[in-house]
Amino acid sequence: MTQSSLTVGYVPGVTPAKWARTWAERHPDVPLKLRAVTAADGPAAVRDGIVDVALLRPSADTSGLSIIPLYEETTVAVVPTDHLLSAADEITAADLTDEPVLLPLDDVVAWAEAPSTAIDHRPETTEAAIELVAAGLGVLMVPQSLARLYHRRDLTYRPIAGAPTCPVALAFPAGQPSALVEEFTGIVRGRKPSSSRGQAQPTPKRTAREKTLAKQAARAAAGKVARKPDAPKRRRP
Repeated sequence: MTQSSLTVGYVPGVTPAKWARTWAERHPDVPLKLRAVTAADGPAAVRDGIVDVALLRPSADTSGLSIIPLYEETTVAVVPTDHLLSAADEITAADLTDEPVLLPLDDVVAWAEAPSTAIDHRPETTEAAIELVAAGLGVLMVPQSLARLYHRRDLTYRPIAGAPTCPVALAFPAGQPSALVEEFTGIVRGRKPSSSRGQAQPTPKRTAREKTLAKQAARAAAGKVARKPDAPKRRRP
């Protein structure tokens, strides 16, 4: 590992803390730096070398990057706590047909055929859209992690049955990744320390001839020990 540190980018809602802790335990001499990036800017941050690797939502342009899918998030609808939709544990797409839905410019759900009433105004960010939901101006569809990130007492969220899930992936520049990026990828994917690619390779098996020569050498060594002269006997006085 020739790099002196590793910089990991992450988009809102993704929590890399557990992987950072594992890294610190396994590589205390190699600092891992976490850098927050927006969903839209995440891929460019990797391509431009601002971060070495990133945890992002691949709905953005990922050209020039190697993408490793990690998991899928449930899509939820954020509504005021006194909203009619909050009475159910889960809602359906049909429940949103007559609801005004806010679509922020940094939207990551990418549900083009969502059954809803469009709103002309598009908030710049998801965080700004949350404020409008609290003001009663509409419903917001987001990955569950973003609903938790921007939680407010006057808001709640419900999973949407039949809605597309929101993927999260690991991204790094296309081509052969560095040793540190490979190691971080292994940690994220749950690779155990004993199975790390950096571990020494097992000793190769010996050929039949090598085994024969080893046996002959062992017998020869045993013969030398057997022929070793006994210690002289003590004479009686």
